[in-house]
Amino acid sequence: MVAIAKEEAQGLPEIRILWDFNDPAGTEVKFRELIPKAKELGDKSYHVQLLTQIARTYSLRMKFEDAHKILDEAETLLTDDLVVAKIRYLLERGRAYNSNQEQDKAKPLFLEAWEFALSNNEDGFAIDAAHMMGIAETPENQIEWNLRAIELAEKTTDQKAKGWLGPLYNNTGWSYFDLKEYEKALELFEKGLKWRKEKNDENGIRVQTWSIGRTYRALGKIDEALKIQIEIEKEFEEKGLPNSGYNYEELGELYLIKGEKEKAAKYFKLAYEILSKDQWLIANEPERLKRLKELGD
Repeated sequence: MVAIAKEEAQGLPEIRILWDFNDPAGTEVKFRELIPKAKELGDKSYHVQLLTQIARTYSLRMKFEDAHKILDEAETLLTDDLVVAKIRYLLERGRAYNSNQEQDKAKPLFLEAWEFALSNNEDGFAIDAAHMMGIAETPENQIEWNLRAIELAEKTTDQKAKGWLGPLYNNTGWSYFDLKEYEKALELFEKGLKWRKEKNDENGIRVQTWSIGRTYRALGKIDEALKIQIEIEKEFEEKGLPNSGYNYEELGELYLIKGEKEKAAKYFKLAYEILSKDQWLIANEPERLKRLKELGD
């Protein structure tokens, strides 16, 4: 926390507030613009942290070679006293591997980040590391890490670290979902929805509501699931927001189950038009996109 106060006193913004995860290229520009000032002020920690976050913008754009190259640069500047910079380095090196489906290389880095952050009372980063272990691990081990992260987020006195609770409820819910423990998943999604409502997080509320609807479908509660997805579609339209594509996909699946093939095809086509542009889906779920295309024809 002292490092942040020092940075703000020097006119360097907190790194977290600079992020726009919907625009990693634009975020990279913001980070690069701050490097000369960090160098001028002699703030080595902030400089290294900027490099790690630039690497993260590359990982999000599937530019893994570029991510590792800049992390190599960050690694040469690291010293033992740069605690936050080291944790960020470990996390981003791990994320770069994990996003490139190299989990065996990612997990030791996340584990080191978890242990180092805990030993230095950096609860927020420790939670981040546990959350990433929950993503990188096999489904049967994901739950353990997600529950560790939730426990720490619920008991920490760091209010920023508590901000992890919403994403953790969601991720843990999906871990249970993947194990076909749908009732447990639903319980976590409902906790997540309550948390999002308390934060007045409009997009988070929508995402968590969608997750509840998806779980209803898995539980065979088709009419309840359809009602939720129709309401989400209506909200997108009324607020002039672009549909996520996942809402259209769910509507397609639900109408298909109900035997309404024309409606199903309409929504599968709409879903494909949006989701076929998603680089992560292209790289990781080509069969899902192929199915959407075929069902939408």
